[in-house]
Formats: sequence, structure tokens, C-alpha cells
Amino acid sequence: MTLTQLRYLVAIADSGLNITVAAERVHATQPGVSKQLKQLEDELGFRLFTRKGKSLDTVTVAGLQVIERARIILGEAANIRSLAANLRNDAQGELRIATTHTQARFALPGSIAALKRNYPQVNVHLLPGGDAEVLELLDRGLADLAVVSSAGAPPAAGLALPAYRWDRVVLVPKDHPLTSLKHVPTLAELAAYPLVTYESSLKPESSLRHAFVNAGLEPRLAITALDADLIKTYVRVGLGVGVLAEMALLAEDAADLRVLAADGLFPICTTWIVLPRGRVLRDYALEFIALFAPQIDRRDVRRAFDHGDFAGEWPKPPRWRELADAKLRVVDEA
Repeated sequence: MTLTQLRYLVAIADSGLNITVAAERVHATQPGVSKQLKQLEDELGFRLFTRKGKSLDTVTVAGLQVIERARIILGEAANIRSLAANLRNDAQGELRIATTHTQARFALPGSIAALKRNYPQVNVHLLPGGDAEVLELLDRGLADLAVVSSAGAPPAAGLALPAYRWDRVVLVPKDHPLTSLKHVPTLAELAAYPLVTYESSLKPESSLRHAFVNAGLEPRLAITALDADLIKTYVRVGLGVGVLAEMALLAEDAADLRVLAADGLFPICTTWIVLPRGRVLRDYALEFIALFAPQIDRRDVRRAFDHGDFAGEWPKPPRWRELADAKLRVVDEA
């Protein structure tokens, strides 16, 4: 068997057993992938998939075991390539970041731009999705790191590094009744209106939902979306009161929208950089971490990631508003 055969096998498993889609993912032809699969099955002496006509139907019990081992072998082969590239001081490659729309749109651009200045030959690929989808991409080896948020414990998958903390804000049109309040709106006052917020708020474990339920209230989620820009769009057309991350605000939003502080209404969230254990980090991945979360010592990351011997606590992450204020000071000084 060959690494190419194992790579095709895993691609088939990750493509819903669709050989055409798998071939596109590995930049091969459908007949070529089918031929390599047959050769692998012939060598092993059993079927990895059941067939229905000319299509693959299910993964066999034996196939599940082989695919699991194939992932390990491919992962170690990738680790050897990464290690060799680091030893050669190779400054080119790819960095695949799985993340949410809010992080990709509002938090990551500055760090990615700085990384590209330092490593112009590194291609950065953003893989957007919801938090669960993002972590699944990381688990399947389709991303080098993930950037996600939580209001409680860090993500259980991989090594989670705290990057920064943030609050939610309330967003309404300038003529909305909530703008006449002289205080931070209460949960009861928010519950009186339909809400426009993130799709994750539909989940039972949502911290936003818990905040309302713990106060004996039931939020009315009129519109939910993965995209913070869509949330703002639907607030603009009067479909509800927006509740979104503070870093999603832009200066131009003030032209027709009013931001209401929501401090204390909802738990503070933390954005995490999540690294998959068992993989060798490229030097430019460490550089990205240093740019996105400069309070974290990259030597500690290397020890924790490669050897698992970092027993200390990670530095307390800064608040987003502190980072934003610091950026404004830099611009003013320039």
C-alpha cells in the first residue's frame, strides 16, 4: 500500500463516500481514485466499502478500522514533512484556519496581514463555519488550527490557548424605543422584543439562552445567522433587536444604528486558539499565535504542544476593547 492510496481512502470517507467529490479534494481523477481503491482492497484481501450498483454505500467494519489507522499514518507523514520544513527554515507553506465568520471578518485580518508580511510565501486559507463545524474540521485534520469562542470552559478538543475576552452588545435602529432608556437594558426589556442574533443561540447550551432562562424569561429569536453582517442587515430593516459580539461593530455602523451596552447581562466570552494535539507545528503557525495572542509565550506553546510539559496557567487574556483602544492609540501616534 502507498500513502497515496491511504490519502484517497480518507478523502472518500470524508466526502460522504462520493468518489467524484473525493477526487476533486485530492486533485485526482475519479477513475484514478477508483483504481487505487480497488488495488488497496485487493492487497488487503477484503472490502473497505459495501457497494450499491456502481456507488459506494457504507463503510465496512474492517474499513472503519483501516480508515482510523490511515488517518494516524497520514498525520505522522505530515508531521515528518513539517519537521523537515522547520529544520530547513522553509518559509513557505499553507496555514489552514477554521473559524467563525465573526472572527474571520473582524478579529483575524490584522494578524493575518502581519503574518503575510513576515511570511509572504505562506498561503492562508480560512475555513468558515459554526463552532461545532470548525472543531470538526480540526479533528478531521482539515485545519491546522481553529479560532472559536465559548462562554464557559475551553473547547475540549486539542490544546486551547486563550486569545482575548469579549462582551455582547445590543444593536438597534436609532429610532428604536430602547434608545430612550437611561440605563443598560434589562433582560426583561430585551425579551419584550424579537431578537436577531447568532445561530448558536438556538442550541440548548447557549449562554445567551441560559441568561434569559435563568431570569425566568424566554427569548424570542426572530432571525438567527452565522454572519454578523447579516445580523446587522436584519436589524437595519426593523426585524428585531440585535445581540452580537462587540468586535463585530464598525465605525460606519454608527451612521444608522445605535449600540447599547449589555455589560453584565450575559457571560463574558473567550476566544480560543485551538491546536490539534499530536501534530508538528510549522514555525509560521507559532508566528500567527504570537501575533493574534501576543500575551502567550511561544516557547510555552512549543513545550505544551510538542512535549506536554507546560504545567503553568496561560496568561489572562485581554479584553477586546483594550485591544481596540491600543490599535486606535497606535493609529493616532502615527
